[in-house]
Amino acid sequence: MSVSYPDLMCSDLTKDFDGFRAVDRVSFEVPQGSFFSILGPSGCGKTTLLRMIAGFQSPTSGDLRIKGKSMIGVPPNKRPVSMVFQHLALFPTMNIGDNVGFGLRQRGVAKSEIKSRVAKVLERVGLPDVSQRRIDQISGGQKQRVAIARCMVLEPDVLLLDEPLGALDLKLREHMKVELKSLQSAFNTTFVYITHDQSEALVMSDNIAVMNNGRFEQIGTPHDVYHAPSTAFVAGFVGDANVINARVSAVNGAMLILTSNAGTEMKIEAPANGLSVGQRAQVFLRPEAIELGAAADGVNVSSGEVASVLFNGANSSVTVQDQSGDLLKVALPQTGRFANLRKGDIVFTRWDPKQARCYPAPGA
Repeated sequence: MSVSYPDLMCSDLTKDFDGFRAVDRVSFEVPQGSFFSILGPSGCGKTTLLRMIAGFQSPTSGDLRIKGKSMIGVPPNKRPVSMVFQHLALFPTMNIGDNVGFGLRQRGVAKSEIKSRVAKVLERVGLPDVSQRRIDQISGGQKQRVAIARCMVLEPDVLLLDEPLGALDLKLREHMKVELKSLQSAFNTTFVYITHDQSEALVMSDNIAVMNNGRFEQIGTPHDVYHAPSTAFVAGFVGDANVINARVSAVNGAMLILTSNAGTEMKIEAPANGLSVGQRAQVFLRPEAIELGAAADGVNVSSGEVASVLFNGANSSVTVQDQSGDLLKVALPQTGRFANLRKGDIVFTRWDPKQARCYPAPGA
């Protein structure tokens, strides 16, 4: 009976540099054919983790396995992985076909087989007729696909991507998010993608690991990470959020009652995360979770004055100062009753108790 292993498994993986712990006992599994993103701010340890998976750095402790086989001590060129770098590292003096076939030539593959495999992989990435072109004759998006083709022609078990969209302009980045996910599905190869851009991770990933100070704070689906963040860091880093400083007034079963520092009472139906009566807390509330109304009906309702309206395309970002002085950011569609809202207008804000999350305040 054959045993099925995840494509990638890390167990208590740790990396120290002269007394500084860059990666701190990280454990996770990535099943075959999935898109796994490691999301975190600069300096959180995600690049160090990726370099350990690739074999460019050795872990201080822990284990790293690909398809059940430990990679500890295995050099980079002997690992069944390939890596796409942020600046792609394509060779400008080679045409596209030679770029894609470079790794095969290094492995001593016959010329006839190289030609056949290069043609097949270029067709799969949607570039069937460009093998003779120079690198400077193709677009930025096409260069991304060439870099992926150069990796995929080697048939790796795991493809590592180190912020490959970071150097692209905004419009091309948006397009390439869809392209990358489509390519990953077409090849059915495990992608491990690192980024500091939450929108990239949310759009493309099957699962996301949110990293902070060398550790994973949460691993989950994009939906779970966005709507049910495990920690205050995840709630604040993934997506936009209003952060309201408050104190716990009561804990009634699954319902928490808090009072903001400005005096607004809030009812929240969410995990208590260890909070108790009298404890200082931070409440995280998404701008899109707040509704505007013309009357004081519902739960968590407060009247307020519009402090600013910022147009940003599909929505406007509206800031409302409620009667207690709290400022709330609201994502407002361009159509509907409040489409023509102006600074100084009086409105009512309301939000469902299930839409907020709360955590102990720093130092509480």
